[in-house]
Amino acid sequence: MNIVTPVSRVDEVAPLAAAGADEFYCGILPRDWVGSFKTANANRRIFGNLESYEDLGAAIALAHAGAGKMSLVLNAQHYTAEQVIALVDIAKRFRDLGGDALIVGDMGLIMALADALPGFRLHLSSVASCRNSEAARLYAGLGVRRVILPRDVTLAEAAAMAQALPQLEFEVFILNDGCVFEEGVCHTIHLPGKMGGPICLDNYENSYRRRDGRALGAEEQRRLQENEAAYKKWLWYRFSNGFSLTPNGLPWGPCGLCAIPALAAAGIKAIKIAGREGATERKLASLGLVKSTLDRAQAGESADAVAAYARGLRASPEHCATGHMCYYPEVLLKPAGTP
Repeated sequence: MNIVTPVSRVDEVAPLAAAGADEFYCGILPRDWVGSFKTANANRRIFGNLESYEDLGAAIALAHAGAGKMSLVLNAQHYTAEQVIALVDIAKRFRDLGGDALIVGDMGLIMALADALPGFRLHLSSVASCRNSEAARLYAGLGVRRVILPRDVTLAEAAAMAQALPQLEFEVFILNDGCVFEEGVCHTIHLPGKMGGPICLDNYENSYRRRDGRALGAEEQRRLQENEAAYKKWLWYRFSNGFSLTPNGLPWGPCGLCAIPALAAAGIKAIKIAGREGATERKLASLGLVKSTLDRAQAGESADAVAAYARGLRASPEHCATGHMCYYPEVLLKPAGTP
């Protein structure tokens, strides 16, 4: 399986390649895009983008020098007709710079790119919410070569899709960045913390009342408070444990390391580290977690041994035990010794 790693600056590519990344993905927010459309929605990220085509070309060259490939993200849920024309131009410039693949979520843009760049490699973004074989078959017919599955697709569902469509590649999330709802139907943006943060972080003060007008009893109030506390704890895990690090600099947050043997057995082509806007140190630490776990799986260690290694990396098993960090919580429920 290939490890797919995010970059947001040119100087990240070489150290990530040296640390074992096989593929890279990045975004670009050209100045003329903002000037023309008065928005930063070229790829669903205001931050974490390369700033120029010169940077994009340099990043592609460095990826290739490290025997890697570079994909460009064009994955807002939808675009205007004028924006599609501009995106096709961006895609052509990326291709001419030597880029390898485009990550796209909007069906209209996929069709426009297939017409304008025949044969160029298209990857379906998780934003497209492709979660079954027939949907994947439809996108394959439009020219898609790889499907990046949404975060909440189960191991069994991913395996069934890979088996049903061997002509397609499938990519899944393996580390960092959860989603509270389903990003494919999200129509908000993730604002910086000082501006309130993502709307789904749910930073609101709540009050409760009974529909019959009676006062809440002490037991009812206690249960409501417990429910709120449990929900906030779950949100904290989904948002990468507050984007915190272990004492030795390893990132907390959504994780599928224990599932790597099962993903390999299912025929998954690539495993994706999320977090384009993250610090370089976080990306390198994330890659180290994934690479060391994958190396053990590829060396033939048992699934149980790989899972035990993965859970020991951060040296805080209580976080794994909640299941809240798991992309694939079914691994936690699997009896020891079963495949």
